Amino acid sequence: MGHRGNSAYEYRLLQQRLDRNVTGAPDSPIFRDILKILFSPEEAELARQIPSHPTSLNALSSKMGIPVEKLGDKLSEMAHRGLVVDFQLQQRRYFVLPPVVIGFFEYTFMRTRDNMPMSELARLFEEYMGQDERFAKSVFGGSTQLGRSFVREDALPEGDHTEILDWERASHVVRESPTVGLSLCACRHKANHLGKACERPMENCFSFGHAAEFLVRNGLAKPITTSEALRLLEQSKELGLAQTGDNVQNKVTYLCNCCGCCCEMIQAIKTFDLRNAIVSSNWIMDIDTSKCKGCGQCAEICPVNAIEVVLQDGKETNKRRWAAREETLCLGCGVCYSACKSGAISMKPRAQRVFTPETAFDRTVSMAIERGKLDELLGEDPESLSPQAIERIIRSLEKSPNLQAAIAIEPLRSAFLERSCKQSAAHPNNLTT
Repeated sequence: MGHRGNSAYEYRLLQQRLDRNVTGAPDSPIFRDILKILFSPEEAELARQIPSHPTSLNALSSKMGIPVEKLGDKLSEMAHRGLVVDFQLQQRRYFVLPPVVIGFFEYTFMRTRDNMPMSELARLFEEYMGQDERFAKSVFGGSTQLGRSFVREDALPEGDHTEILDWERASHVVRESPTVGLSLCACRHKANHLGKACERPMENCFSFGHAAEFLVRNGLAKPITTSEALRLLEQSKELGLAQTGDNVQNKVTYLCNCCGCCCEMIQAIKTFDLRNAIVSSNWIMDIDTSKCKGCGQCAEICPVNAIEVVLQDGKETNKRRWAAREETLCLGCGVCYSACKSGAISMKPRAQRVFTPETAFDRTVSMAIERGKLDELLGEDPESLSPQAIERIIRSLEKSPNLQAAIAIEPLRSAFLERSCKQSAAHPNNLTT
């Protein structure tokens, strides 16, 4: 492994490697300062050679020319610090290089650490993520996003006309997961080191399934029971926190209880006007102006400032104030419903249902298409992909606008993908589900 004597070069290469991820990591002296704190030069050299898709330890050992046992020990230590993700399948160990978000930013702040300059890291992440619009736009620039809003189930009207699917229920996600992990809220913890955190509890970030197993195994989360998780979920709702989770239908990996002051996704909405940084639920706030008293409680608690109290002119002698909602900002979270004491707020179905990818794979492909990074996602050898993976990519391409699909395909210079897309377009019923 060359270039060991030039640490600046290794950090630059790691930044370039992370920038090839679907969500990106634009270059900045600030970002390289973050990498220097988190990674040693040797670790930076190792990390940049790890793909974003699961790769076996044996394959990495062969690629890097490092004995399996020695490499396994080093990567295990990096996983314990949240710099790589590890898991085991059929007695084989696999590793993945996580992106910045959702990735090593969260893993850095999901627990307290006495051996890291946490205040310095908090300041650097704040400057890179909260003041440089290039990063926010690289992460949230498309229509498919990492996170989606969960509506409060008690805010939905009763009756046969309202349909809420299981994957739209936060309580269902908690109940159905075989493993639940509990961590510190990374965003609130970071804000705490900057002296800006709100008074909400710090320990209320959930992880599920394989993600929870990884976090618990490496000390980034602690295991809790389903009943404990449901209790904390209800407590978070009572405190006016909005539920934001994995933007997938199957195998949701995380659920955050977010405040409008600390959440990094919400800050992207507020600071850079990236209104789709969190995909809304399939519901939207509705106001009965005959009941609204104009108290402003809903506007005060809305995490994204989508509500304001406005003066409405009726008769000249009967001017009154009531709440008004900005449709393009409303997350459909239902926090405002819980705050309204006059019964003026309800949640109604959106005119058009919001698209939610079935799996994390489908979401990643959709994001790659939108951001022009499908070639990066496929890697240097796209023909090594399994037929099932190719089929799923083609199905994602079919759901995308034709221009986007063409832009995504052009850089690939891959005959098999172009041919498959043409065949799919000509015979769409040939694809199995």
